[in-house]
Amino acid sequence: MTDIIRLLPDSVANKIAAGEVIQRPASAAKELLENAIDSGASAIKLIVKDAGKTLIKVIDNGCGMSETDARMCFERHATSKIQKADDLFAIRTMGFRGEALASIAAISQIEIKTKRIEDELGTSIEIEGAEVKSQNADNCPNGTSIAVKNLFFNVPARRNFLKSNTAETRHIIEEFNRIALVNPQISFSMFHNNKQVFQLYPSTLKQRIIALFGNMYKQRLVPVEQKSDIVNISGFIGKPEFAKKTRGEQYFFANNRFIKHPYLNHSVNGAFKELLPSDTYPAYFLYLEVDPKMIDVNIHPTKTEVNFQDDKLIYSILRATLKQSLGKFSITPTLD
Repeated sequence: MTDIIRLLPDSVANKIAAGEVIQRPASAAKELLENAIDSGASAIKLIVKDAGKTLIKVIDNGCGMSETDARMCFERHATSKIQKADDLFAIRTMGFRGEALASIAAISQIEIKTKRIEDELGTSIEIEGAEVKSQNADNCPNGTSIAVKNLFFNVPARRNFLKSNTAETRHIIEEFNRIALVNPQISFSMFHNNKQVFQLYPSTLKQRIIALFGNMYKQRLVPVEQKSDIVNISGFIGKPEFAKKTRGEQYFFANNRFIKHPYLNHSVNGAFKELLPSDTYPAYFLYLEVDPKMIDVNIHPTKTEVNFQDDKLIYSILRATLKQSLGKFSITPTLD
C-alpha cells in the first residue's frame, strides 16, 4: 500500500490560511492599517474602491522598509515583532503572527512602494497570487504605500460569498473606527470611490469620538478613570438616557488593541443595571491597560479574542469603576 499523506504546496497552504485570516475586504484593511500603526506613522490614509473588492490602499509616513524586508514581509511567519515563543506573552505591537501579508498576497494582486528615510531610493514590488512579478528601485516618498487589488481574484467561491457593497463598506468603516479610536494622536483619512468619508486630525480621545460619531456626543459622555495594580481603566461611557436599541457604539480596548469580551461586557451591563430601559444598550469607549504578561492575545488570528489572567478581578474593578463614574455625575449612587 502506497503512502498517501503529502505536504500541501505553498500556494494551497497560503490560500487555506488566508481563509482564516482574511475573511472579507475589511480584514485586509485592518491588517494594513495595523502595520501602518506599527511603523510609527503619524499620518495614515485609507483608500477603498468598490467596498474594497477592487482596491484597498493604505499610505503611511512611517519608518518604511529596506529592500530585503519589503520582499521578506510577504513570506509566511516573517515578522519583525517577535523572535522567540516567550515574546508572545509580552506583545506591544498590533501584529506579531507574520501571517497577514502572506495571506493577502496569496489571494490578491499587490503593489507595495516603501522607503526608509536613510535610503536614497525606495523599493517597488508587484505580487500576484503570492508570486513576485517585479521588483525595482523606486524614487518613492518616505514611508509605505501598499495597494491590494482584486481581493479573492483566484478564490471565486470566497468572492461570491461577499455581501453587498454597502454591507462590506460598513465593515471596513467599523475596522477604521476601531483603529482610529485607539490612536487619537494619529491623523487618519479615508476615501471610498474617490469621496472623502473621514478626515481625522490628531486630537484628544473625546474629540476623536465626536469626530467619528457626531456632535451629539459632546453632551453624552461620562469620563472614566481608575488606576490599580491589576488594571488601569480609562475612557468614556454614555449617559443612560442616550442608550440605544442596538449595540452600535460599544468598544473595548486592551493594551491599545480592540477586543471582544462578553464577560467584561456583562460587567458594564451590571454597572448600568436598573438605569436602562429593557432591550437598550449603553455606549462605551473603554481602555484597559494591563501587564502584557497578564494577557494572551494569541488565541485567534484576528486577535480580537483575548484571555486575562485576572479576569474575575478585572470584572469587579471595572464594574465598581463604572458605578463610581456614574455616581460622580449624580446618575446613580456610588454604592450598591
